[in-house]
Amino acid sequence: MKYEDILKDLKQKRYKPVYFLQGDEPYFIDKITDYIANNVLDESERDFNQTVLYGRDTSITDIINTAKRFPMMSEYQVVIVKEAQALSRNIESLGDYLKQVVPTTILVIDYKYKKLDGRKALAKALKKEGYLFTSDKIKDYKLPDWIIAYCKSQQLEITPKTAMKLGEYLGNDLNKIVNTIEKLKVVMSGETEITDTLIEKNVGISKEYNTFELNNALGNKDVYKANLIANHFGQNPKNYPLVVTLGVIYGYFTKLIKYHQYAGKMSDRDLAQKIGVHPFILKEYQKAARNYTMNKIARIFGYLRQYDLASKGVGNVSTTDGELLKELIYKILH
Repeated sequence: MKYEDILKDLKQKRYKPVYFLQGDEPYFIDKITDYIANNVLDESERDFNQTVLYGRDTSITDIINTAKRFPMMSEYQVVIVKEAQALSRNIESLGDYLKQVVPTTILVIDYKYKKLDGRKALAKALKKEGYLFTSDKIKDYKLPDWIIAYCKSQQLEITPKTAMKLGEYLGNDLNKIVNTIEKLKVVMSGETEITDTLIEKNVGISKEYNTFELNNALGNKDVYKANLIANHFGQNPKNYPLVVTLGVIYGYFTKLIKYHQYAGKMSDRDLAQKIGVHPFILKEYQKAARNYTMNKIARIFGYLRQYDLASKGVGNVSTTDGELLKELIYKILH
């Protein structure tokens, strides 16, 4: 089952008797569950026909017994099991219900942050019947496209570069991204474009001083800009912790070394997917690859390990994180 297909069917009142929602990304699981909870039954029907159970407070036997009840003065009853991952030790027992589902029951199982063992009977049965939905994290290189698409669904506009900055700053936590966009909508006063200025003012992502721009400066060997950003980070350590910055730089050069390995061997779109970046910025990696050989990148990984240890006090007594970052930037650029 795909998320879009599930919502389309639900909106057209084509219901399945079981929705087993599993995976690491809670956003899609919550959206499906909330839609079913708020739309399948009328408000007057919910008191008698909508039951919410919690994994820590129930059992598979209780879930099955509840699902086998018949609705009262309603076409359906809805049974929602939240935090069902707490039942992981006994979850296979749910297969007994699948052998004879009650067509007037819509059973929703929220199995967050876990996945069933695909080799076992329950997963096979759910998949065969079309009851299984897996909610995976959006890959980093797909995140800007997801943000752009979500904004479009809200009648908003955002450029690929701004979407990339937002995704890099917030990470691939979709609930966090959606909440941020919703907050921006409140202050936009009828405007439709989410700009860098709007984000800087209301989210705290500086247009000039952020890890996206730092990596860009390093890739272009822009000494002035890289040092300007490093100085800003050093003066604002709470907003730009060194451990996070080191991780972002490491990720950037990891992608760059992959570019060296695969460039010329596949299409640009496949190459972007292989190294884990949006096709929009692939040319930036092409430029950076001319500035950094494989041997130079290998040395940079050594510098990153060295300064990661120094930031944790290994061989370092008094040097501040800001000074460590400036030293690291100097070694990378020279």
